[in-house]
Amino acid sequence: MTTRSCPCGLTGPYEKCCGRYHAGAAVPSAEALMRSRYSAFVRQDAGYLLRTWHPRTRPARLDLDPQLRWTGLEILGTADGSAFHTTGTVTFRASYRGGSLHERSRFERVDGAWAYVDGDFLA
Repeated sequence: MTTRSCPCGLTGPYEKCCGRYHAGAAVPSAEALMRSRYSAFVRQDAGYLLRTWHPRTRPARLDLDPQLRWTGLEILGTADGSAFHTTGTVTFRASYRGGSLHERSRFERVDGAWAYVDGDFLA
């Protein structure tokens, strides 16, 4: 069996990194949730993305573009979002073939679990 590295950019195989969150393990921080959501976009896992979206802002459905090829994630900054916080932000740049997405995402805990609330696109 070939072990693939995790799309989120951390060292180690997908199964021991974001794959464990996709399989249901608790996500320990806002940054870890951001990374796991990026990996879910790479893997076209709309179910995980919807499950980790805050109920207040979650869309009814999510249609992912199967032609979009994500090529890398760079975490530019974090504020709060640890085990000691109820909210946090993660600023990141996600690259895809032909461009990049620069966003400051907001996260909140819902029943103890981190959830993506929304984000602001940055220049």
